Order: sequence, then C-alpha cells, then structure tokens
Amino acid sequence: MPDLAARECVPCRGGVPPMDSAAIANLKPQIDSAWSVVARPDPKWGTVTLLKREFSFPDFKGALAAALRIGALAEEQRHHPDLSVGWGKLGVQIWTHKIGGLTESDFIFAAKCDAIVLV
Repeated sequence: MPDLAARECVPCRGGVPPMDSAAIANLKPQIDSAWSVVARPDPKWGTVTLLKREFSFPDFKGALAAALRIGALAEEQRHHPDLSVGWGKLGVQIWTHKIGGLTESDFIFAAKCDAIVLV
C-alpha cells in the first residue's frame, strides 16, 4: 500500500457512515503519532470523531505560512480542515464534515499536512 501522503483525497458525497473504531485503529499508525483521535460535541451530529494536531513554530509568521500551505493543499485536494493560528502555533482539526466523522481521506490529508509542514 502506498504511503498515505502519496495518495489523493476522495471527495465525500455523503450517504456513507463514518469509520468505526476498528478502521480508525488500523489507519492511525500510518500517520504521525502527534495526531490525536478526538471525539467532541457537535451541534449537527451530536458527537464527531476527528483528527487533531498542533504544530509549533518559533513565531507567528511561521505558523501563518504553514496555515497558508495547508490552505492551498485543502483547495487542491478539495478537503478542508479547521485551522487555528496563534503566535508560534497552528492547530489543525480534520474530519469529513458531510458525514460528521472520519474517512480514509482524513488520514490522507493528515499525512499530506505533515509532508508540507514538517519540511
């Protein structure tokens, strides 16, 4: 199986269930261990399971530059994370909004984020 970062995200059209815990456990080791699988309350879905990571930088400029790279990647892949930029940090949360949970594309996007941020 190719490295996740080398694969392409597949846009979700809905109508499929989010990944179950076994599928998540199977893919989680294929991304950097700094990514966490988190369940959080959501007004639309009740609870969503997502991938979450915070990157550290020496200043605001570095965090903003990384956010812009991820933004360009999101447009290219048609898969859009939630980003939060602060002084020296960039928070990234990834899940498939259309189904309120995780798909394989979320793990692919996480691996791609690492490939462009951790250079």
